[in-house]
Amino acid sequence: MRLFGIALLLVCACLQGNLSAAAQENAADTLITRENAPSGRNIKLTTIASDFNRPLFATHASDGSGRLFVVEQSGQIWIVRAGDKSIHPFLDVSGLVSPSALTDWHTEQGLLGLAFHPDYAGNGVFFINYTDLAGDTVVARYQVRPGQTQRADPDSGQIIFKQNQPYATHNGGHIEFGPDGYLYIALGDGGSADDPLGSGQNRQTLLGSILRIDVDSASPYAIPADNPFVNDETGRDEIWSFGWRNPWRFSFDRATGDMYIADVGQNQWEEVNFESASSEGGKNYGWNAFEGQSPFSDNRTSQGFDFVDPFFVYDHSLGCSVTGGTVYRGEAMPPLQVVYLFGDFCSGRIWAGWRDSSYNWNLAEIMNTEFEISSFGEDEAGEVYVIDYAGALYRFDPQA
Repeated sequence: MRLFGIALLLVCACLQGNLSAAAQENAADTLITRENAPSGRNIKLTTIASDFNRPLFATHASDGSGRLFVVEQSGQIWIVRAGDKSIHPFLDVSGLVSPSALTDWHTEQGLLGLAFHPDYAGNGVFFINYTDLAGDTVVARYQVRPGQTQRADPDSGQIIFKQNQPYATHNGGHIEFGPDGYLYIALGDGGSADDPLGSGQNRQTLLGSILRIDVDSASPYAIPADNPFVNDETGRDEIWSFGWRNPWRFSFDRATGDMYIADVGQNQWEEVNFESASSEGGKNYGWNAFEGQSPFSDNRTSQGFDFVDPFFVYDHSLGCSVTGGTVYRGEAMPPLQVVYLFGDFCSGRIWAGWRDSSYNWNLAEIMNTEFEISSFGEDEAGEVYVIDYAGALYRFDPQA
């Protein structure tokens, strides 16, 4: 284990954290800082389930069932309960996703995201994000079969959002409900290399943005009245933040509501970003004016918007594609409390990030696996999982 504040191969932005007002008010009840680095010697990864075909995500339904739902890029979602994988998929949309996702070739297309409605236990509604037969992004609403819990109704799908994708890469794909009950949607810049369409700094396109929509108040969706560009012609109403290249997994700290977003870099720098729960949105995260903290293009006229620096960057000597994770809030792993866990798809490294009592960021590498880390996941109890793209789901457990 090593602290990356002194590692020569990595730039660690030990920035003053923008601690949310909610977190400050609840500091007495909610642990938000720590002083010591977690030790990888106290941690092991336990195989929970395997035999998946290119798994990309794992999540839960907040329905008290203790189940995990594992998303495969080729279009199937499987249930895992107590380590057992379901016999039949919860949902199979392999006939709807981009054909490239059904091959063995590398692709960024396919079934990329899954989010359960906050009232899923009562309404049985969930959402998926996939690239369709034409390669365009689709977010669709689905329903479980009446009277059933193990199978979704494949005929219940309703497209609520669609975005043309000019290239096959940088689709983003993650979707998640925030603490405010709104659905957040990550869209990359649409490809290709270097953002040739200038999407990252163009608020007139939804590409290169994280969106925030209300799926309950209107059909197919409504715009939250406090979205940052509502009644502002300089940006699209759906946009929450912009300046993204290819945000590959974001998450909300379940205790504070703070948002963590990993953004896959271009040629040199991978980055992880923090957004306080008190944010009013509208923040510019820099691409393609910057890659990480380094100037990338001449597109640095921000029209009055300041660029937000990532709290952590690393160069391609340590990996090549960042995978965002989650803040640990479970009970089984006290050594990981308050730690944000994330990794790299290419190198298999897993890092821990945390804020000290001065709210400065600290980073440490806690594991160096042989995995292709495609995602992290969290169960209802707050325990954290990591997914190996080769086909297995692992849980962070105490080392005996």
